[in-house]
Amino acid sequence: MTLDQLRQRLTRIDRELIALVADRQRIVTEIGAHKIENAVPTRDYEREREVLKGAHDQAVELGLEPELAENVMRQLIRSSLAQQERTRVAAQTGGVGKRALIIGGAGKMGRWFVGFLGSQGYAVEVADPAEASSGARNVGDWQGIELDHDLIVVATPIRTAAEVLGVLAERRPPGLIVDIGSLKTPLRESLSRLVDAGCRVTSIHPMFGPETRLLSGRHVVFVDVGVADATAEARMLFASTMAELIDMTLDEHDRLIAYVLGLSHALNLAFFTALAESGELVPRLRTLSSTTFDAQLEVASLVASDNPHLYFEIQALNDYGSAALEALGEATERVRRLVADGDSAGFAELMEAGRRYLESRS
Repeated sequence: MTLDQLRQRLTRIDRELIALVADRQRIVTEIGAHKIENAVPTRDYEREREVLKGAHDQAVELGLEPELAENVMRQLIRSSLAQQERTRVAAQTGGVGKRALIIGGAGKMGRWFVGFLGSQGYAVEVADPAEASSGARNVGDWQGIELDHDLIVVATPIRTAAEVLGVLAERRPPGLIVDIGSLKTPLRESLSRLVDAGCRVTSIHPMFGPETRLLSGRHVVFVDVGVADATAEARMLFASTMAELIDMTLDEHDRLIAYVLGLSHALNLAFFTALAESGELVPRLRTLSSTTFDAQLEVASLVASDNPHLYFEIQALNDYGSAALEALGEATERVRRLVADGDSAGFAELMEAGRRYLESRS
């Protein structure tokens, strides 16, 4: 066969593959409906293991790389779970007939909540100087409207959120008030004012980005600020998802976030800054690659492309933020000293301690 004929044959197979994937997704939709009707959990880990093992074994029989077959099936499983989760959220909704206002709804996470609440049946309105997201009406300045919504989500930058929550405390809206900030200590005073004003308020932190489609394996942190029924109501928003719901105190949240976000952000900032300022090494580094370097570079690229103002707030506004930055500086200096002193045993001991810690996490 000629090269063109081979490519035509490959194109036909590609189209058949896509058609089969579409058929698979239609069956997934039926399975999702069956699970909802019969109160069966969305995720079945044993079934996933069977599918992956079957793909591995078939690949071996056909002379195909098992890793390729497993990766394809993992992606299909993930897509299937995302579709089933969206179906369940839409079916098991408590938002029909209710109104939600998202202050800051044109931001990245604000837009995510527009879609999430819209799928639950809420009539979603956005208050944001920027253009409203698709499917939501922009009401403009929220301070000039009647705040009679069933749910108000504050999805603004952290400093702005403190101001917004303070104004809400003065206006005392009757609906559930939820902030979704990455930090809670800067909001402590405003949240307390809301509680004192008798408002139904709670604080949550979705531990995922706005591009997230599947909540399985993701975490949502709930910080009860003193109104237990408000926190319980906020948890119900995620009850039909596969997200893991975690309760924390306000101070515990920010103490841990100093490491989960603050430390990881600072590490990547230092990494790409050192590379960018390496002078004549920059052109040469473009031609080199390694597994570790490429993996770190991918994460650093995501950090570098994100919102610098948000990242600065996470570093600067956390009451517990300095501890993680100091720990990073001390750890870096310790590595530098071990290398400078030629302390091979100390270096190995450091790596061994890290290995034990990371194994305990997994």
